[in-house]
Amino acid sequence: MGYWITVVDDEPFSLTHAKNLLRENLMRVTCLRSGADLLEFVKKHTPDLILLDILMPEMDGFDTYRLLRQYEEREGHTHIPVIFLSGEDNSEAERRGLKAGASDFIHKPFDRDIMIKRINNTIENTKTIESLTEEASLDKLTGFLNKASGSEKISSLCKSNDGALLILDLDNFKLVNDLYGHDKGDRVLVAFAEIMRLNIRSEDVVCRVGGDEFMAFFPNLTTEAAVASLTDRLNQQLLTRLEKDLGEEHGLPIGISIGAAFTSQRTKDFQILFRYADSALYEVKRNGKHGYFLYDPELVSEKIQEDLDLELERVMKIMAEREEGMGALLLGQEAFSWNYRFIERFLSRYGGTATRLLFSLSSEEAGVMFSEMVSEFGNVLKNTLRKSDIIIQWQQGKYFVVLPLLSENNAQTVIDRILDKWNISGYKDRIEVKYTFSTLVKRN
Repeated sequence: MGYWITVVDDEPFSLTHAKNLLRENLMRVTCLRSGADLLEFVKKHTPDLILLDILMPEMDGFDTYRLLRQYEEREGHTHIPVIFLSGEDNSEAERRGLKAGASDFIHKPFDRDIMIKRINNTIENTKTIESLTEEASLDKLTGFLNKASGSEKISSLCKSNDGALLILDLDNFKLVNDLYGHDKGDRVLVAFAEIMRLNIRSEDVVCRVGGDEFMAFFPNLTTEAAVASLTDRLNQQLLTRLEKDLGEEHGLPIGISIGAAFTSQRTKDFQILFRYADSALYEVKRNGKHGYFLYDPELVSEKIQEDLDLELERVMKIMAEREEGMGALLLGQEAFSWNYRFIERFLSRYGGTATRLLFSLSSEEAGVMFSEMVSEFGNVLKNTLRKSDIIIQWQQGKYFVVLPLLSENNAQTVIDRILDKWNISGYKDRIEVKYTFSTLVKRN
């Protein structure tokens, strides 16, 4: 079968005539008797074109057309092309129909060749326009809407639907570009887009705001539990995908942070909801990433500003009573990254040196015993180095160490001291230790 045509006419003879002509040209035909029938029909079906009679009782073609377009706008649906039908040779009705936005006008009784030609031309022109419009509105890398088109569509949906506006950001994405190159970074963005498509419904709208940031609107998603579930699914699926694409030991803290805001009786304005969601995303980033935060205007408006002098005194007291430990700091990924970037910024501003060490441990022994030996090596590093030095277990069997204000000339002395301590630990002959180092020098 060819195109799917819906004919709307209250005259049985006209319906039968149109149906026969169209079917002779291998087109699928649906016949309806009124404008009200059409408005119900398009809620579940999307034909390629509508032939709509102007003179019908109760609701004429012009009113039907107006209500059809209002429904499509409200639901965010693509406009179905409409050709008006009329049994009267009335140029004023034809001008009115074309001015309203109809694609063409056909007079009754139907001329077979004219009818088929105008239907084919209208559908082909519509598809060409849709293709060009879609190409201009899509982000080429991910296939999602671009920022301008996405914002326009989501703004319309916010006005007429209860739901959730989400801003999604890939945590630490810059590391992929820095360590693997932009081609691999693009592959990660494509992978995220594929994962996102597996977790959205046909009515949900997603767009790429720019870089590694995306925006989405989920109609009828109105509970925090649903936002939490979506966040968990996206993070788990992205982690699995990255282990496949980058290797299980890629070590990159990539994840997804989501800021969310619900439409409400207080506001359905897109710009306000976007600010709410953006503010919520900041809270996620500030509190550990890889999660979500739901913006609640009620809580924000009731938040009490604490007295800053009392807060400063409380923080200093807590910090002073913390157990600092005797050696270097063995840190997790996030804390190490913050400290490492601070050292780099400090040296760039004021000058100085820092030495970076990478230790790699290997052994014929595996499992729990190897893990114990690796852990013991970490203790040796912690207890041998200074309190100003920072350490991270980068991967299983690898430690990365940063020693601020240590020159290259003194680096080997520190390494020898570490190895001497390790050699008396009892594991010397059971594990092989390799290392390399480089020195960062900045002039102020």
